Amino acid sequence: MKKIFFIILCSVLCCSASFAKGILHDTAKHDSVLIRDGSSFEKAVIIVDTTEGAGVQAEYKWLSDHYPGCRSGSQSLSYHNKHPFDVLDIKTADGLPKKVYFDISNYFGRW
Repeated sequence: MKKIFFIILCSVLCCSASFAKGILHDTAKHDSVLIRDGSSFEKAVIIVDTTEGAGVQAEYKWLSDHYPGCRSGSQSLSYHNKHPFDVLDIKTADGLPKKVYFDISNYFGRW
């Protein structure tokens, strides 16, 4: 009976941990909290997935959550302080152009 309970408990913990993956919105930096809104290299949204496919999905999920109805434009790879970034040009639902920065160093080049 204890083994069954332990197996169920481990399964629940593994499943709940998978819901938290993908995107890191806030991070501590030099004793203060830096809001990761994707508006610049310094405030880039950090993608924590470690494979290319999952990382790209996390980027587009973040966009749909934060800019519902936006339209994707061009996408470019940039480097800043030796880190790779995806920079996406979007148009918000209101038609305003916007650049969104994603730190992709956790997954870039990994399949």
